[in-house]
Amino acid sequence: YCTDVYFTEARRFMAEEHAAGRPFFAMISTNAPHSPFHAPDKYWKPYLDQGVDEREALFFGMIANIDENLDALRTWLAAEGLAENTLLIFTTDNGTASGGKVFNAGMRGTKNSEYDGGHRVPFFMYWPTAHIDVLPTLIELCDLEGPADYEFDGRSIVPLLEDDADDWPDRVIITDSQRVVDPIKWRKSATMTDRWRLVNGTELFDMRADPGQRQDVAEQHPEVVAGLRAAYDAWWADISPSFAIDERIVVGHPAENPTTLTAHDWLNDDNGMPPWNQRHIRDALPSMGWWAVRVAESGKYRVSLRRWPSEVDQPIRAELPPGAAVPGLEAFREAPGRALMVVGARLEISEKAWTQTVSAGDEAAVFEVELEAGEHTLKGVFEIETEGHEEIGSFYAVVERL
Repeated sequence: YCTDVYFTEARRFMAEEHAAGRPFFAMISTNAPHSPFHAPDKYWKPYLDQGVDEREALFFGMIANIDENLDALRTWLAAEGLAENTLLIFTTDNGTASGGKVFNAGMRGTKNSEYDGGHRVPFFMYWPTAHIDVLPTLIELCDLEGPADYEFDGRSIVPLLEDDADDWPDRVIITDSQRVVDPIKWRKSATMTDRWRLVNGTELFDMRADPGQRQDVAEQHPEVVAGLRAAYDAWWADISPSFAIDERIVVGHPAENPTTLTAHDWLNDDNGMPPWNQRHIRDALPSMGWWAVRVAESGKYRVSLRRWPSEVDQPIRAELPPGAAVPGLEAFREAPGRALMVVGARLEISEKAWTQTVSAGDEAAVFEVELEAGEHTLKGVFEIETEGHEEIGSFYAVVERL
């Protein structure tokens, strides 16, 4: 089970580093609780007795497994004599995706919401803080030198941890949920102080009197709205110049050659979400996107456009049988892989393009091209033999410097 694997491997890594006399940093990013909803029976079936449906029982079962693993990690740190010299932090990335009807701490909204239920999450510390404070806090606690050319959004909360903060001022924290290529001002945003929440730039909630965010009091407090809108405007002006800068995947670097690109990292032509799970790949989700890459070294490269990942070892046109079931709801891999009558492929890198035909047994459309070091766009396209000559993005590309 995936969560067990992550924690087991993290403990192995920490044990090796400790044995070698080296400090360690381990970030355990579980993909649970999240769809697809799967967990061993012993974790989720007991929740069926609590009057919830199978989906919610599985969601709670995934959490129960995380709880068990976290407890095992804390027990292991103590047994190894590491507990007193290891900073252990637990937090989550967003509000609940399921189970909110059973318990949501009285908050409004769940995952993806701009209300508190969408972004107020546990953080195992005794004082209120925000995710943006973690890095500057760790830098100070570990006596490190921070980057001189970078201004943190957060602040170190070491004075709070050491009970040495006589005058800790209020501040404004902003969260939003964009999930689009080009950010939109005020989109699903919350502009927050300890007391107030300005949602989407218009609704105002007094969290002391109304933690469930039921009563919009914007008309009663226009000065608060104006102040929070001004803070958001300043924040937007600070971050918006970076919107034109694409984070780029490095290819052709000796530390990772070849590099496999997946559709999950597409920047979509339609500004939508890219294929992000194996059902999307198996169904051949009709979408198109491109990768932002940085070529590390000039030279000759082999670029292989693939319908299926290399590990599948199947032709581009092939269909795949459904994968084996696992405990819980239907797994993404249980969907049969749709066959595509791909007859051609096109590779586009920046302003250049190359084409070739695709035959029945081809596992990839392979191109050898000369690339200059620097920033490029890379796009793989498959032409499907239909009346309208349909095109679809290649879900995978393997880039290798020769």
